Amino acid sequence: MIDPIDVQILRNRVGCLMDEMSHHFFRSGYSTIIRESRDFSGVILDGEGRLLVAPPMFYHAMCYIRLVERLFGLYGRDGLKDGDVFICNHPYEGAVPHANDVTVISPVIVDGILVAFSGSIAHKADIGGAVPRSSNGQAVDMYQEGLLLPAMRLYDGGRLNEDVERLIAANSREAETVLGDLRSQVGAVRIGCERMAAMAREQGAATMCETLAAMLQAAGREFRAALKRLPDGVSEADGQLDGNSVEPETRVRMHLRVTVKDGTVDFDFSQSDPQRRGPVNLRPALVESCCFQALIGLIDPDLRYCDSAHEVVSIKTVPGTVVNALPPAPGSNYMKSCQKLIDVVFEALNPFCPERAAANTDGSSGSFTIAWDKDGPRGVRGNQGEIFGSAYGGANGQDGCSGTTVHLSNIYVTPIEIVEAEFPCRVTRFELIPDSGGDGQFRGGLSIRREYELLQSGAVMYRGDHAIIAPRGIAGGADGHKARFVFNPGEPGEQVFTASCRVAFKAGDRFVLEAAGGGGYGDPARRDPAARARDREDGYVTTDV
Repeated sequence: MIDPIDVQILRNRVGCLMDEMSHHFFRSGYSTIIRESRDFSGVILDGEGRLLVAPPMFYHAMCYIRLVERLFGLYGRDGLKDGDVFICNHPYEGAVPHANDVTVISPVIVDGILVAFSGSIAHKADIGGAVPRSSNGQAVDMYQEGLLLPAMRLYDGGRLNEDVERLIAANSREAETVLGDLRSQVGAVRIGCERMAAMAREQGAATMCETLAAMLQAAGREFRAALKRLPDGVSEADGQLDGNSVEPETRVRMHLRVTVKDGTVDFDFSQSDPQRRGPVNLRPALVESCCFQALIGLIDPDLRYCDSAHEVVSIKTVPGTVVNALPPAPGSNYMKSCQKLIDVVFEALNPFCPERAAANTDGSSGSFTIAWDKDGPRGVRGNQGEIFGSAYGGANGQDGCSGTTVHLSNIYVTPIEIVEAEFPCRVTRFELIPDSGGDGQFRGGLSIRREYELLQSGAVMYRGDHAIIAPRGIAGGADGHKARFVFNPGEPGEQVFTASCRVAFKAGDRFVLEAAGGGGYGDPARRDPAARARDREDGYVTTDV
């Protein structure tokens, strides 16, 4: 039998190794999306491709096992060699969120035994497609979202396939940056391979496999015990995306029916809308990430996720719907869809854990790309891309957090100093918006405002949500502030956009992005007067209630 202490020690070593991989990657990254936003994950899997410790970038957690299964199908377990490095960015074959997210994965083979895999998924600055930086808010199929790489060898037994690198470079507007990030990513994955191989030799490859299996079994027992604390019952919830620029007047409905019985949980998304022409479509791995994120958050934030949790949680989606799209449906706006979906999951689960119930977050109410004209007066280091969070909804017992990334991604906003040092623009405002959190017994978090002055010509591509449908309050709480994207605010040519858009600009133009605020929880009349006084004192609230 495997000693439980050995299992816990190995779990801690694997977690520390994942931190080490991530640290080396972001420290050697070329693009701001890697070294500032940290839009990537680094993981260790067992020899079956099962996740052992969840990464902070939880979007990626359910993707890896599907790619490993694909590799087994293509090459067989015996066809994998020490020194192999596989690459894939195909949303349907590799289960990645969108084409920008490139997976690199390598087997760890010791004494002829496939012990583990070391892997990483990371956003690439530009992978081709119809628009700069590839995340195309107007895409009508996945081919408009960039070069698609099915699962293939980047390194064959340690030997680089230079043709794959040449193919990627030929399809990227920022080849040097993309290849720099890719090589850094491979380096991080190799660190994982080297450390895991050393651990396997230290305790024996066969024993390592048994210990990893015991780690999964232990986490599965913890998960089953936690789920048994939920009361039996059925609950339903739905939510809508504003739409997308391809079908701007069409709302996108996501529906969930949750059934809890005898310590098992069934998520049924069968009544969600059909897949859309625009890039709001999801694949099952992303839906699973939303379900487990919400489930863990409500039951016990310290609960450790691993892939054995699937033994007691079932997730049903219908092929051809927005939550289980079929190729070639586009999906580059997946983040907006996931953030809306996770609010739906929370609403459906709230009745099972009312003591931890929470209102809607801001979701993902803003991200943009700026394609700078290269013949301007200032040099430009590639195109500019930024991703924003904003605010959590109020919850039973506490106000929502303000000015933060919400759910799933755990990414960072790019610092103003980096933006102004590398790109021809100024950030003229970056602040919380007073009165933007939904009122309630517990107030929703405040949204953020960021304004830019553009010093050179180009085009901005914005993708967002919550401009039409506000984040909902619950239990009597008020809705949060809606998102806004305004071009040349306060000027005669002011334009307000409520969906993804592409706008050409000249030097001197401005735009402002206002994210959505979190919904409120509970009857506002029950808010503590001292909390209201503190809100006014801090400038969070300016209106009398």
